[in-house]
Amino acid sequence: MAQHFLLSPQARTVSILSVASMSEKRAYAKLKRIIWDANGGKPICPHCGGFEHWELDDDKKWRCISCRKSFSLTSGTIFKDRKLPFRKMLAACVIFANGVMGVSACRLSRELDITYKSAWVLLQKVRDALGQDGETAQLAGVVEIDGAVFGGSLPRLPNSKKLWEEFKRKNKAAAKKRQKLIVVMRERDDPQTGKTGKLRTFLLPKEGDAIEIARNILLPDTVVHADMSPQWEPLQLLFNTKRINHSEHFSHDGACTNMAESFFERMRSAERGVHKHISGAHVHRYAMELAWKEQNRRVSNGEQTAMMIRAIGKTPPSRTLVGYWQGRKAKPVGNDNQPGSANDHDDDDAIAYLTGRKG
Repeated sequence: MAQHFLLSPQARTVSILSVASMSEKRAYAKLKRIIWDANGGKPICPHCGGFEHWELDDDKKWRCISCRKSFSLTSGTIFKDRKLPFRKMLAACVIFANGVMGVSACRLSRELDITYKSAWVLLQKVRDALGQDGETAQLAGVVEIDGAVFGGSLPRLPNSKKLWEEFKRKNKAAAKKRQKLIVVMRERDDPQTGKTGKLRTFLLPKEGDAIEIARNILLPDTVVHADMSPQWEPLQLLFNTKRINHSEHFSHDGACTNMAESFFERMRSAERGVHKHISGAHVHRYAMELAWKEQNRRVSNGEQTAMMIRAIGKTPPSRTLVGYWQGRKAKPVGNDNQPGSANDHDDDDAIAYLTGRKG
């Protein structure tokens, strides 16, 4: 029996010990090489993309010759105005990559000796960056599409069994309002080339809203697999579509959505085992994170860390997370980075806002 990739030496190319032993100067140099790898680790102006500059502050700040604007390593990125040392930022990315099912803010807070609020915002910013990293990806070949609801669980039942039915009746409607629908479109792996299929996740009011998104991101010759929900009927007019009746079969006549269901199981496992609860207000961010982890499940943790840092370097400052805990929350008009996407505190969640992603 072949060894699982996560158990192999190829999966471990960086460790938290290697980052902990770094000086702040070395961690800064490492981040520079990764973020500005397109210019060999030398500064690139985030304002105009220029390569020529003056050095202003001992290799920490520069001024672009073209646009005459000053910038630093994190200027124009999602970590703009950061206060954490670079070594802790690098360590956070390694811990995030090592968490196959995700990382809770409480754990990151303890491991880096930072406040819970700092850890929570940092993780949400990284999730946004990973979502933007794949927002332009188009899917082809065989694509499975499905939807699942998250959030909206009932509060703890009262101790008296006699009160259960009345309690459920009173709270069921409120719990349903908190539920959020995540739709996933998952490209199957190509067995001939060994290429891993891409995933796109979306937070939508109903499954039928994914039809227009599918029209835009699926190539015309794509074969689509979906269940028997009436919401997917229009797919048959747009693509070669195979349907599966889950009340009778998991797979039948070559039709199945098992890979899409596998992704939802990863989300539920992360919710049960890591976060304990994912609120509907932020479920789209967790979906983006886990879709990225699923897509890169055969990539070493060192390469995942580098991919993550490159995505951070390309992601503009968040409109909804800057000043989050100080009450400077932007209006919930849409997710900063994701098209068409997905009020309580949980181990990893905080105050609610509702969002959507442009399709």
